[in-house]
Amino acid sequence: MRSVNEGQRAWAGLWVTLLLAILGFLVIYPILMLLLGALTDTNPVVEGISLSHLSVTNFLTVLANPNVAEALANTLIACGGGTLIAVVIGLLFSWIVVRTNTPFKGVIAAASILPLFAPPLVAGVAWAILGSPKTGLINTMFKWIGLDWRVDFYSMWGLVFVFGIYYAPYVYMFTASALRNMDPSLEEAAEISGASAFATLFTVTFPLIMPAIVSGMLLSFIVMLGIYGIPAVLGAPTNLAVLTTYIFKLTNWSPPLYNTAAAVAIILMVVTGLLVFLQHKVLSGRSYTTVAGKAFRPRSLDLGRWRWFTFGLGIVYLLVVVVLPSLALIVAAFRKFMFIRDVSSLFDARQYSLMHFHSIFDNPLTMRSIYNSVEVGIITAVVGGALAFAIGYTIHRTQVTGRRWIDVISTLPVAIPGLVVGVAYLWAWIGIPGGLYGTIWILALAFIARFMPDTVKSLSTSFLQIHRELEEAAWVCGKGVLGTIRTIVLPLARPGVVASMTLLFVLAIRELGSSLFLYTSNTMVMSVLLLDYYEGGNLGKTAAFSLVQTVLLGVLIGGANWLSRGAAQGSVARTG
Repeated sequence: MRSVNEGQRAWAGLWVTLLLAILGFLVIYPILMLLLGALTDTNPVVEGISLSHLSVTNFLTVLANPNVAEALANTLIACGGGTLIAVVIGLLFSWIVVRTNTPFKGVIAAASILPLFAPPLVAGVAWAILGSPKTGLINTMFKWIGLDWRVDFYSMWGLVFVFGIYYAPYVYMFTASALRNMDPSLEEAAEISGASAFATLFTVTFPLIMPAIVSGMLLSFIVMLGIYGIPAVLGAPTNLAVLTTYIFKLTNWSPPLYNTAAAVAIILMVVTGLLVFLQHKVLSGRSYTTVAGKAFRPRSLDLGRWRWFTFGLGIVYLLVVVVLPSLALIVAAFRKFMFIRDVSSLFDARQYSLMHFHSIFDNPLTMRSIYNSVEVGIITAVVGGALAFAIGYTIHRTQVTGRRWIDVISTLPVAIPGLVVGVAYLWAWIGIPGGLYGTIWILALAFIARFMPDTVKSLSTSFLQIHRELEEAAWVCGKGVLGTIRTIVLPLARPGVVASMTLLFVLAIRELGSSLFLYTSNTMVMSVLLLDYYEGGNLGKTAAFSLVQTVLLGVLIGGANWLSRGAAQGSVARTG
């Protein structure tokens, strides 16, 4: 009996060591190399990796650089303003959906999370078409109806607006869940005491769900910090730099300033890490108890005639975040020239053709980028899904020593923006001859590391739904660990596994930040080629390729929902 236990402990120790080694390779090693790059003055491409001349000079240079200070200030203003708009929109729609008798609430609920599925770069391109100061469709419409108004989305307020409307779903998801779980008797007590419905909302309801509001606010701020696509599109025409675009610019100068870029990336990672730590502190707070032991139904406030007003707000949001950008992409993709003299010209069928689609598919890079994206998506989904399953099972279904460390290290990437992951992998592999740099595998490994917290969290829900009695019954019948996983756990967790793998596939295809530093001409992916089309100045080709990517993602997300029969929907929506 002792030998059996010793053998199990040996296998458990070997298993934990293997997982820690894989996580060290995927997460710890690139971060350490990024830190080394920030502390040295050697060029990894020319001189290789060196431990000589270690100093904090790069950090001091970066902190004294007015351009970095300006980029940091722009980042905080854009993300802060965007978060403010996101909180207002997310909180408003969660209250409308959960606590009012607004008609067609299912439509409003769907509209509230739809922006999560739009790739940030595509959203930026769509609003560039709509809000360009010279050729924007919105300005054309203002001129047509005789209004002397102009909008300019190539500006800070344009960036703030687009950030706000596309990242409101993070606030919505947190606050809607909190409102559903809140005991309505607390509000009823306030109203019995003489408080109006409006006063109850601001003195009881919103204060009680404050942890959810703060948590959604911090998450949306964190996500905006790491976004590259939207500021790259809307900020480039006016040289409006944020930290992510500044880091990429540093690596494109001649000669490239890899060390400085590493130092700026470390600063961005530290800021994000502090916010993630703050978010965990908020979530772990116990001073706001809103869920009681007794059963209750969320209270539905009768808005009377005002319910049609709240319904109208939902429709306006749907028009702004989905319909208008989609129409802008369709017009730009099919129109021969983007110059629109007047509204009658907008509806002139002779101005439309498939020339931009012919143009992008005549370019061999287009099909290669689609093939590369699908290939890297499949590798990421299969390898990342298998690794996340192993990590999730070890954390939630075993008591092996060391599982806490596996949990901590696999969660670390949540504090690392995609662009920083790209810089870290660049430092880790660019100076090593015969290594991963220049292959499709480095992209896949970076994506697996980048999205590991989301995948493990998504799979954890499936594991927690399986009662331990089922596994214990299999052990009593003589099944080993692998046999129990194959015959009990995997079949029961299959919807969650399929959803997580499909989610990884979708996220890998739309990821831009990490890809920017790791692609080569042979491994170019769709998101990078789309940015290349935009920077080339051809809006028609950019819009056409945006539609191709959007349709592809729509088919994949629809397939995900169909394959997992609804189980995937919550996971995809949660991760975005």
